[in-house]
Amino acid sequence: MAPTPETLTAERILEATEEVLRRHGPAKATVVDVARALGVSHGSVYRHFRTKAALREAVSKRWLDRTSRALAGIAADSGRDPAARLRDWLAALFEAKRRKAGDDPELFATYMVLTDESGGAVAEHLADLVGQLTRIVRDGVESGAFAVPGPAETEARALFHATGRFHDPCYAREWKRPGVEDEFEAVVELLLRGLAAR
Repeated sequence: MAPTPETLTAERILEATEEVLRRHGPAKATVVDVARALGVSHGSVYRHFRTKAALREAVSKRWLDRTSRALAGIAADSGRDPAARLRDWLAALFEAKRRKAGDDPELFATYMVLTDESGGAVAEHLADLVGQLTRIVRDGVESGAFAVPGPAETEARALFHATGRFHDPCYAREWKRPGVEDEFEAVVELLLRGLAAR
């Protein structure tokens, strides 16, 4: 039975949109397709998302937020050693991005297109990730585990960029290469040695 407009939620629309994008791709997927998948009129979808662009931005944000939420617990665990937290956080980011690229390549390709369109969602996501890294670096400095020359946020941003090859989607093809895990470990070890208090 088709849902009534009262039971139609933004979350249900986003779930349906994700399925429609998986089936049709970003070039062919329409709001009408999403409405059809939900058994409602396209006007019902527009009551939740005023434009197709707003719907696509919300889908991108939802996708990016999954990664942020998965990492937030590691960043917030201030009872653990900062070096271990940093290692785990970077490894979790790498694994999350690899899983997204490898488990559902069609949807990953779709999201690559959508995130190119969704500058606001991407900027917010990157700021959140750098903020999480900043917390780890700041905790490391405060505990005496890390000695950094600049503000924690500057150092966190440098760490994020230094590991970009292992989380920036433009490198997704390289993530399947034999030996990439060893390369990742070598970079992380180098960074941790650089951060360590003497």
